[in-house]
Amino acid sequence: MARDIFLSYSQPDRDCAYEVTHHLEANGFSVWIAPRDVSPAAEWAAEIIEAIAAARVMVLIFSASSNSSPQVRREVERAVHKGLRVLPFRIEDVMPSSSLEYFLSSQHWLDGIALPRAPHYERLCACLRQWLNDAPRQPAAAGAVLAPATSRSDAAPKPGRRVSAEELRQLEVRLAHILGPIAAILVDRAAAVGADFAEIERRLAAELDSPEDQRRFLQARP
Repeated sequence: MARDIFLSYSQPDRDCAYEVTHHLEANGFSVWIAPRDVSPAAEWAAEIIEAIAAARVMVLIFSASSNSSPQVRREVERAVHKGLRVLPFRIEDVMPSSSLEYFLSSQHWLDGIALPRAPHYERLCACLRQWLNDAPRQPAAAGAVLAPATSRSDAAPKPGRRVSAEELRQLEVRLAHILGPIAAILVDRAAAVGADFAEIERRLAAELDSPEDQRRFLQARP
């Protein structure tokens, strides 16, 4: 049966994965998660492939364990090959391994590191609602990575002073100290809709869940 979301996780993160599933389903999303949704006596690999192909979005519980999991890597690779958007939900402060970075560096990330996680789950639901309300996905070429759609209010660049390449590079360096390689994608996206340096900086700070991380980012101004 087709589901809105395929939830990918590594076994040590099972409790968090099922907590996320419970929260998503309580908010009206349909979720496929193993082993709960694997049919009795079914071939596990075939069920995984079919579930990914039938889903609209993959949510990845990202941790040190999933980062090093061959099974998670295969699931993410299959999702990208099928044209699914992949939404990493980061529960530990780790950098993507080289085997996952190719697929995940251009994706929108959500942090769920700071406890309690309830506010992060609300943001996850809001992001998924936006993604699932987008036009139906089109088949993607093998190896292609899909970035989240831009909302209509942000679709066109706003007029204002053009921010220099050096200023954008400084913002990327500051953000990368906190978020890692996804900083380049977030800076490009903010620059496309920001009117000036201050607005771009504000948009980037809003990408950070933790007030402490926001403070670190803003205080790192040269």
